[in-house]
Amino acid sequence: MSEKVSWWSRLKGGLKKTSTKLEDGLKNVFVRKKLDQETLDELEELLILSDIGVETAANLTQALSQEKMDKDITLDEVKEFLAHRITDILTPYAADLNISSPQKPHVILVVGVNGSGKTTTIGKLAKRWHDSGYKVRLAACDTFRAAAVEQLQVWSNRAGIPISTGKANADSAGLAYEALQQAKAESSDILIIDTAGRLQNKSGLIDELKKLKRVIQKLDASAPHSVLLVLDATTGQNAHAQVQVFKEMVGVTGLIVTKLDGTAKGGVVVSICDKFKLPIHAIGVGESIDDLRPFTASDFARTLLSID
Repeated sequence: MSEKVSWWSRLKGGLKKTSTKLEDGLKNVFVRKKLDQETLDELEELLILSDIGVETAANLTQALSQEKMDKDITLDEVKEFLAHRITDILTPYAADLNISSPQKPHVILVVGVNGSGKTTTIGKLAKRWHDSGYKVRLAACDTFRAAAVEQLQVWSNRAGIPISTGKANADSAGLAYEALQQAKAESSDILIIDTAGRLQNKSGLIDELKKLKRVIQKLDASAPHSVLLVLDATTGQNAHAQVQVFKEMVGVTGLIVTKLDGTAKGGVVVSICDKFKLPIHAIGVGESIDDLRPFTASDFARTLLSID
């Protein structure tokens, strides 16, 4: 089985709950041959229930009505139409993270709520870049969660990547500053900083992240060069609120969407791209290192609509 096929099958498996829900819904909606208003209304409702978002669902159904209203239409034609339109929405935002910054190291701040898969994602990214020949350092700045530090240390030991850690509840900004000093001294290409994700204490978290940015900018005024938000797809529309909050807090530059293997809410990826216009650098459909992959618009759209 080729790499492409194995990843394709993993993505299909990961999105199966979403695609099955959409497929069954479309079969129920498109029982009449001609496209009429009732069918369009049912389609719009189905897309909203699939977490594609109110605005995006309205735009997709409107586009379909302009092309096919009162004309004969088959289920396969609807699926192809939606896949094509969703691909158009996603394509501008399917972008790998570029590490060709003239600055060394390229400082990446990784944010996200606790439980989103943030620390695991950092480990996977670090290993991938390390294996590609980049010199990587990790900074475990989620100092309030011993488990997060330990998890990152496991990835660090496994891949042979140096890590900066501090005592429990240590000042995360001070630790990030020391990690950046260390990364500069050893000529690292990339410094990845893990951060706390206690969104329930929003004002404290905002202050902490702003302080961290301010402190590392004393060493490098252009840092951080990337701010990645890790989103758990199983939260569905709640992911919108997370993007909004972190975007306002720290100026998110890109997204990584995890846990697409355990959700019927994969459509949220479409509405997030449509609303926030942020690149998705990778999607995760499982726990293994190979299950975090670059985001491909057409593969995602066609898998979402059960088109082989």
